[in-house]
Amino acid sequence: MAPRLAAWVEAERDRIVATLLEWLRIPSISAQAAHAADVRRSAEWTADLLAGAGLEHVAVLETAGAPSVYGDWLHAGPSAATALVYGHHDVQPVDPLDEWTSPPFEPAIVGGSIAGECRARGAVDDKGQVLYQVEAVRGLLATDGRLPLNVKFLIEGEEEVGSPHFESLLAAEAERLACDVIVVSDTDMWAPDVPTTCVGMRGLVAYDVRVRTADADLHSGLFGGAVPNPAHLVGRMVAALHDDGGRVAIPGFYDDVADLTPDEEASLAAIPLDEEQWRRMAGVRRLQGESGRSLLERIWTRPTCDVVGIDVGYQGEGMKTVVPARGGFKVTFRLVPDQKPEVIAERFERWLETMVPEGVDVDVTPHGGVAPALTPVDHPAVSALCRAIEGVWGKAPLFTRIGGSGPEEALGRVLGAPVLYLGVALPDDRFHAPNERMVMDQFWKGLLAAGELWHELRSP
Repeated sequence: MAPRLAAWVEAERDRIVATLLEWLRIPSISAQAAHAADVRRSAEWTADLLAGAGLEHVAVLETAGAPSVYGDWLHAGPSAATALVYGHHDVQPVDPLDEWTSPPFEPAIVGGSIAGECRARGAVDDKGQVLYQVEAVRGLLATDGRLPLNVKFLIEGEEEVGSPHFESLLAAEAERLACDVIVVSDTDMWAPDVPTTCVGMRGLVAYDVRVRTADADLHSGLFGGAVPNPAHLVGRMVAALHDDGGRVAIPGFYDDVADLTPDEEASLAAIPLDEEQWRRMAGVRRLQGESGRSLLERIWTRPTCDVVGIDVGYQGEGMKTVVPARGGFKVTFRLVPDQKPEVIAERFERWLETMVPEGVDVDVTPHGGVAPALTPVDHPAVSALCRAIEGVWGKAPLFTRIGGSGPEEALGRVLGAPVLYLGVALPDDRFHAPNERMVMDQFWKGLLAAGELWHELRSP
């Protein structure tokens, strides 16, 4: 049987595509102060989108940073379930600009609006995925005159900068946001013909470490060999973060890592993985990581440590023969259940103390902490989501996890509800990179699946 919104989507396709392109033209880059007004404009546009779709009580929710947007439809009655849809309307910066095949905020449909792709910043992360959720609500209201459950939307404006004010917003608005289940469409599927649903996201701890060894740079001929060199020190610290087997060498780092359930292990083993194809997609010439662990374990279910930046010494053209006075590195830790950000932060800081010799100043700046999120695969709401996906893709989804991090743990914890992931992005959709895209066939299927999901979830 065809999904219940199939005919409506066919009739509304051109309008929906035009709506997507209009939203994608707004450069809502939350990381850049120059675009603060654009982020606000995107929030106001999002509010109009929700109201136009038939949602009520629409409001732009102010925070100490960029605004979020709320809207709801609550006429299914107190005996019906209430679902909260989470997404975000802010986007990543566009650098390097010269690698885009078309301007990032002039969205382009390549290959047609049905089977082609839409290229623009925000196409898949996350405006495109939010839009199919909104349009599913619009479609059900247009065809049935009502929804089978109560639905609320919360569209954030700071996800791409780590959601620094989001948990405070959740706490302040907990009564308004109360729900039985949370649905997130900011994740991906393994392949177009291999439907999957995420059941967990890794947490995150990040640090900026700066060291200073002298008052000023020193002539390498006059002072070299007799004074500490921060480039050497930074190099030793970075190298010491991992052992020869690729494991993080910070004492106690793995103490709290939870094992996979048998169902998760079986689902992981069932995913068709071509490591060579994955390597080519990543654009690297070899794969490496924690020894004794599979590729999917490394990117989804194991904690990691990655140095994401090093800044020390002269970086300009030619040579400058000095011993630098200062340097540093930036490091991120991705965490898995049951690791706690505050525990990993304490262990990293304690390890760092042992790595810095006397007479060297060190400045350690933490950049937030996000806890890992996990939804049990045997939860009834997960079964409902699986039925909705199977009804559109024609096969039951496998379970995956996502290597990235987001505010999903805070959503589930503060609101006390399970988190479902109805994301349709594909691994090669170039998240955060030039030529970000939404594969339109995935978009349309996501819309249809959202319509099915509300019927599957109608009872609490």
